[in-house]
Amino acid sequence: MQGGTPEKTAMITRMPESRLLRVATYSLIINIGLVLTKLGLSVITGSLALRADGIHSFVDVFMSVALIVGILISSRKSSRYPYGLYKVENLVSIVIAFLVFLTAYEIVLEALSTDGLQVPYGGWVLVIVALIIPVPYLLGAYEVKVGKKYYSPSLIADGKQHKVDVLTASIVFFALIGQYLGYPLDHVAAIVIAIFVFHSGWGILKDSMRTLLDASVDYQTLDKIRSIISSDPMVKNIVSVTGRSSGRYIFVEAVVTLLESDFDKAHHATERSEGKIRKIVPNVDRVLIHYEPEETTHLRYAVPLQDLDGTISLHFGEAPYFAFIDFNVKAGRFEKQDIVPNEAKGEERRKGILVAKMLLAHHPDIVLTRKSISEKGPECVLQAANIEVRETGAESVTEIIRLVEQELQDGKAVEEP
Repeated sequence: MQGGTPEKTAMITRMPESRLLRVATYSLIINIGLVLTKLGLSVITGSLALRADGIHSFVDVFMSVALIVGILISSRKSSRYPYGLYKVENLVSIVIAFLVFLTAYEIVLEALSTDGLQVPYGGWVLVIVALIIPVPYLLGAYEVKVGKKYYSPSLIADGKQHKVDVLTASIVFFALIGQYLGYPLDHVAAIVIAIFVFHSGWGILKDSMRTLLDASVDYQTLDKIRSIISSDPMVKNIVSVTGRSSGRYIFVEAVVTLLESDFDKAHHATERSEGKIRKIVPNVDRVLIHYEPEETTHLRYAVPLQDLDGTISLHFGEAPYFAFIDFNVKAGRFEKQDIVPNEAKGEERRKGILVAKMLLAHHPDIVLTRKSISEKGPECVLQAANIEVRETGAESVTEIIRLVEQELQDGKAVEEP
């Protein structure tokens, strides 16, 4: 696995946090400006809708503060919380949602319980209100864009809320026009604003609760992860892929069947897939791939032969023939036998190694010999290919078939309840 210096790793970790904090600070400053502007204009005009929208923006100030605190806390590491404090961001989003509900309730309450006091005002007020309408939309769009890029649910929640503010600000604008022209639209506008505010809060609450309850990540992300894993040539089958969100980070778990049963090779294969997932899928905090070896349904034995009658040769490299005997593991019985000539028998040097390489082309699982080839070249070649080498006392292929069938039947009896 490729690593980096501690300085580079720390810089990569800090970059998203600093960017999120900067955007959250922009949000706080703009919200303070909107509060002062809206409440000031509500005093001048006596508009209940404008005052309600000002209260909404005032709650946005608290939401921006909560957003900053949530980002700071969620980025901290603790040995007591090995999976991180990322869900603090989701908790902050829930707090934001309930503050939004509170805002909607206050707006409706005031609209139904007061008559309001309309004060004559000049057209310049309408100009100012018209100018501030696009401000929350631009801020919200920017927050959502950055939030999606760095998978920050609290920033996305804050951005969505600001985008809804455009609708409420537009309603206020038309209510003020009505008031300017003598039409009593102020209270109706305030109630409509409350409905939009409540709907926004419900969306924030629903998304945050999904993450806190460990709902799965979206299908598109899971399909991308599945595609990355299946692209590895060692992967035969994907049993399952699951993922859950925690704050803006993703935890991935997968179970796969590999074509390789050797522990080290299988481990390297899963590490390759894990590295690719981290590189391609953004904001993956942890990825864990469990692997299972391919289920063995057949076994092939390779045996050196002295003759075509099936007599086992005492010599590995000098054997004129090799028998390849196939067994059905599930049925516990012999299936077929093939005999091939030893193509390397006439070689003068490295004969045993050349014979071992010849055997590899026939893909045996186990090689049986009458004499040990332990710590010799042929055994090294076979073991490097994950082929087991055993000694046998059997003198004929018929005897080997009988012994292996008995072994398979005994193993099958042990597995059955």
